[in-house]
Amino acid sequence: MTSNETSEQASDETRKPADAAERTGVWFVGARGSVATTAVVGALGVSHGLAPTTGLVTEHPELLPDGLPDLSSLVFGGHDVSSQSLLKKAEALAAGGVVPAAVVSAVSAEVETVDAEVRPGHVSGEESTAEAVERLASDIASFRDRHGLARVVVVDVASTQPPVDDPEQMVGLEDPLPVGAVYALAAFRAGAPFVSFTPSPCLRLPVVVEAAERSGLPYAGCDGKTGETLMKSALAPMFVMRALELRSWTSVNLLGGGDGETLADPEAARSKTLAKREGLDAIAGRPVPGPMHIDQVEDLGEWKTAWDHVRFDGFLGTRMTLQFTWQGCDSALAAPLVLDLVRLVSAAHAAGRSGPLPELAFFFKDPIGATEHRLSEQWRDLVAWREGLIA
Repeated sequence: MTSNETSEQASDETRKPADAAERTGVWFVGARGSVATTAVVGALGVSHGLAPTTGLVTEHPELLPDGLPDLSSLVFGGHDVSSQSLLKKAEALAAGGVVPAAVVSAVSAEVETVDAEVRPGHVSGEESTAEAVERLASDIASFRDRHGLARVVVVDVASTQPPVDDPEQMVGLEDPLPVGAVYALAAFRAGAPFVSFTPSPCLRLPVVVEAAERSGLPYAGCDGKTGETLMKSALAPMFVMRALELRSWTSVNLLGGGDGETLADPEAARSKTLAKREGLDAIAGRPVPGPMHIDQVEDLGEWKTAWDHVRFDGFLGTRMTLQFTWQGCDSALAAPLVLDLVRLVSAAHAAGRSGPLPELAFFFKDPIGATEHRLSEQWRDLVAWREGLIA
């Protein structure tokens, strides 16, 4: 049997209708990073009644949570290039005030079980793209088979990747593909839906889009909307609806931890700022002037601060100003959204949906297949889509 036939068979098998006894696998790209670790600890903590469901959008009654995979039914694994154990990462996050130390202690044995399911990730240059895709896909398929899972949702929560200036040139495995594209191709080869939660060009590259179409699988992305951009998607429509003229919107973002270190690279930062700016301009209906900075401040650790300065005109041209400061913990903001996306994409897969899922734009700065960036309208679309899955 060829690898393509194996992929098609896996895809067919994993699209069977779901029932209450089925379990969903969650395969993280960047499984030992802050977001994945927080998601694992959080899912286990909520499942055991050790933590509330605060921040989990899919627990909202309008999204009909009873028809979604329960957090206790999720089985975790993933790829990572780091050798630090998941438990050590969880303990470091607890020391930094990101997750409760008591919860980490209570679920430590289960966290170690998850860590045993983490496989070596892909490093560019160490193997060919074709070899990497086959190896990574085999890891995902083996995970699904060993645990008897109905399906596996692959979620990329690895570091921000630089943008691709000419994506149309990337049409085959022989091209120098971004790391995220390699993981996306592996997911589709294994018959697994894919979510790009990190800023990545992968889901817009022809080679990846074509693979997704052949697989008949759903996918969603990209770049989770967790903080400052979330505020913009809620506030910017206010100016438009009230006919107030946006003159400029200046943003300063201060980040610590691994995210800050990654975004100290100007190319990686460009990928992030492009996604941030696109949504604001789309809501305003024109480019909105104003610089946008992302700066590393090492001692912030897992925390981030954003300061925004908005200048706008009112009646008769009266100049006014809005300023706000957003301070938050990126992992604690992102982790519940990752779990939400797993539950929703799993439900979409069980319902036989395929291709991009633009109705999940609510969760992303740069939503694949969608042009709507206004938060309230994105919520409306999400609720209607969720109702349609079970209609």
